[in-house]
Amino acid sequence: MEKVVIIGAGPCGLSAAVELKKMGIDPLIIEKGPLVHSIYKYPTYMIFHSTPELLEIGEVPFTTPNEKPTRLEALHYYRMVANRHELRVHSYETVTTVERLAAGFRIRSIDRFQEEHTYESERIVVATGYFDQPNRLRIPGEDLPKVSSFYQEAHPYSGMKVAIIGGNNSAVDAALDLERAGAEVTVVIRGAEISSRVKAWTRPIFESMMNKGRIRVLFSSVVTEIHERFIRVQTPDDVIDFENDFVLSLIGYRPDRTLLNTFGVTTDPETEVPHYDPETMETVVPHVYIAGVIAAGNRHANSIFIENGRHHGKLIANHIAREVQEGSGE
Repeated sequence: MEKVVIIGAGPCGLSAAVELKKMGIDPLIIEKGPLVHSIYKYPTYMIFHSTPELLEIGEVPFTTPNEKPTRLEALHYYRMVANRHELRVHSYETVTTVERLAAGFRIRSIDRFQEEHTYESERIVVATGYFDQPNRLRIPGEDLPKVSSFYQEAHPYSGMKVAIIGGNNSAVDAALDLERAGAEVTVVIRGAEISSRVKAWTRPIFESMMNKGRIRVLFSSVVTEIHERFIRVQTPDDVIDFENDFVLSLIGYRPDRTLLNTFGVTTDPETEVPHYDPETMETVVPHVYIAGVIAAGNRHANSIFIENGRHHGKLIANHIAREVQEGSGE
């Protein structure tokens, strides 16, 4: 039987694994994609808002000549951490069920070859992130092939009419990138202005492009229908149809708590935050812990990210090590 199984190999899951190894516990990590899958899915040329030291885990220095690291540097850094600490990671293996036993848990998974695996573990850490769960528009046409909730790079959209839905950093960054590549960009924002969370160094550039007419921005507006060749937008004054080739729905993501719910972890009915002890990250189900954005509510998923979620690992490791030493968890 494993001492600890960690579900999810993002930065917060890796942080928990590194801290546990420091305590003499060698956890098994099960990840449905590649290592740090969420960062891999970021835009190809993305630059982090954070400085490198705020992305560090396991007290391993994140060195870069740049003030803010790139996606490529982050991928290299987290691979290096996993290799340096010889973490056991089962990539491309999806956990399907978790069953509570008299002592511990039975975890079932399926790998990319459709082979099933079964593990038993005394404790579980759920660090599954949220990047695979984009928020839905809930409008006709959002499942058309032209619609995506992920933006990677501008080249495929050159010369195309692109609508971006959203007013946060991801939407603003994509709009600027697309404009530089020669796309005809329309940004549709539900609010009366772009988000206050948009980076201070990006906002004036975006506003300049907007004021010059190089990026069209529709405030207090919503896309109501998506069709093959056009989109329908409800503006404050009228309903307007715009010619359109592609739609990028960049309205955020939400944690998937289906797995947590299956083995009894409850959530606040209003905020949807799981019930857990913030001092240890242990949920109301003994020996089940959460790390990273899974601990946030659906309404405020961005309140937890790498900068603060990486510290969850140390809280978890300290609590598990203390239990093991005291013998109360045996």
